Amino acid sequence: MVKQERAARTRRALIRAAAEVFAEEGYTPASLASICKRAGVSSGALHFQFESKKMLAGAVEEQAARIVGRVIREAEERPDGDALQVLVDATHGLVRRIAEDAVVHAAFELCGDPARGSDWAPWRQWQSWVEEALRRIERDGLLARGVSAADAATAVVAVTAGFEVLSGENERWLSEERVTGFWNLLLPRLTEGRVPRRARPGAAASEPAAPAP
Repeated sequence: MVKQERAARTRRALIRAAAEVFAEEGYTPASLASICKRAGVSSGALHFQFESKKMLAGAVEEQAARIVGRVIREAEERPDGDALQVLVDATHGLVRRIAEDAVVHAAFELCGDPARGSDWAPWRQWQSWVEEALRRIERDGLLARGVSAADAATAVVAVTAGFEVLSGENERWLSEERVTGFWNLLLPRLTEGRVPRRARPGAAASEPAAPAP
């Protein structure tokens, strides 16, 4: 049991260290030696857990997928959230996690690195959920005449992707203020005044911090 707990701690430390190094240096320049040093483990311990840097990057992406899924569930489970508010809150939650969690940040950056050749993309997970959320909003009759769920989903996904890319030059692109400004602009166009009174463009005041996996 002690060995299993130690191995689990080592694995978590390596994933976190790899995410930090990938985010800072990029996937190709990042070396396994620098990841080991950041994690405080030996190269033997790394190779016991992961056969290659590609497998380690895959573990970063898998953990990020779990975190993104948790962000979405937290937004969906709030008792005061209708479908539109859920979408707004999930957007705030995702951008916050990209800003604050090295694993999520690195995973989204890995998607744009051609050297990684990733088969799984966090953006695909996010896009799929946003499209389904907007189809529900459309079925609820909340979208303005002439606004399609597909077009609205394109706007939401494109803007969140843009925030992540632009944050490489200025971290303020991942601020709550930026996301609120986006929804201040988009909500009236999406709904033509049909927004429920409780829907708001800002982040939910009571949003809990997602625990570390």
